[in-house]
Amino acid sequence: MDRMPQWADVVLIPLISLILAAILSALVILGIGEDPVAAVRMMVNGAVGSTYGWGYTLYYATNFMFTGLAVAVAFHARLFNIGGEGQAMLGGLGVALVCLHVPWPHWSVALVAAAISAAAFGAAWAAIPAWLQARRGSHIVITTIMFNYIAAAVLNYMLVTALRPRGSMDPATARFPEAVHLPTFQQIFSSAGQPLFRGAPANISFFVAVFACIAVWALIWRTRLGYEIRAYGHSETGARYAGISPFRITMIAMLISGGLAGMMAINNVMGEAERLVLNATEGAGFIGIAVALMGRSHPFGVFLAAILFGFLYQGGAELALWTNIPRELIVVIQALVILFTGALDNMVRMPLERLFQAIGRKRRDAGEGAPKPGPRSAQHEPEPEP
Repeated sequence: MDRMPQWADVVLIPLISLILAAILSALVILGIGEDPVAAVRMMVNGAVGSTYGWGYTLYYATNFMFTGLAVAVAFHARLFNIGGEGQAMLGGLGVALVCLHVPWPHWSVALVAAAISAAAFGAAWAAIPAWLQARRGSHIVITTIMFNYIAAAVLNYMLVTALRPRGSMDPATARFPEAVHLPTFQQIFSSAGQPLFRGAPANISFFVAVFACIAVWALIWRTRLGYEIRAYGHSETGARYAGISPFRITMIAMLISGGLAGMMAINNVMGEAERLVLNATEGAGFIGIAVALMGRSHPFGVFLAAILFGFLYQGGAELALWTNIPRELIVVIQALVILFTGALDNMVRMPLERLFQAIGRKRRDAGEGAPKPGPRSAQHEPEPEP
């Protein structure tokens, strides 16, 4: 049987899904009496038409890279981690504790420490559902969803009681010291005569997220541990036969997944808000599921999908601000993209697989019908006379 080429799985299927989602979104916009062409133009200009728009697009994309990678690593081990939201919340708690209670001399040292602390808190929160799955058979989907709510309650308690400054009514920590403020894109790329990314929250943690994409690629496809994770995800029975411990792989995969989700906090807590507030994650943990699905759990695909969803978030905000299109409809458009790239993946995949199988059969039939060359004569043909 002819298999669909990998480039079609990675590029063609998501592209067709996006086109279908765009067509349906255009029909919805038409249905409320707005111009879909003008809406698309507004989204493009608002998200990528200026360095300010790019700054917000890349800020959102940074969050989605971390949470998308978290889901992707768990996917490779056949684990569905829906707890990225709670793990990112606890990662923010780790960042806040490090930034508020340690006198760091420079932001670069603080960034390393905050990233380690955020990953440790996120991994610790993911370890409990992982252990329950590996030892007690509790379903990872149910436990990780439940732990999102527990994480929200823990964060609320910590902000209201232990971390709130004296005399403040706001459930948030104090501002982080200036020494730990991360450089923004405006500070990095602006010159004296040409300010860029003015007011945008994108910061140096974007490059940390890109490095995380490279590190996850190297882990999954260039290490023995990555091979064991993929082998266990493809066949638990085969992995057991090969001597791979299901408990070990479940725990390690979920620890890495939770650590990546927790590291999102260096962008939104340390880089943008410069303090820890309630609901700092803003649903990025759940968007990471769509990013991983659309990116086919490959780090490069996650990178591209994160940029796309960053574009949708920033472009949607511009639409809601400058047009009569309600914010709820922007959520509908984002949901349509998730629907077609995730839940309705087979609607596009199956016709394409049949198409490539038909093309393969036609090529084989054409090859069988072509005249076969006869046996070459053993005698040499006479050389032409000069």
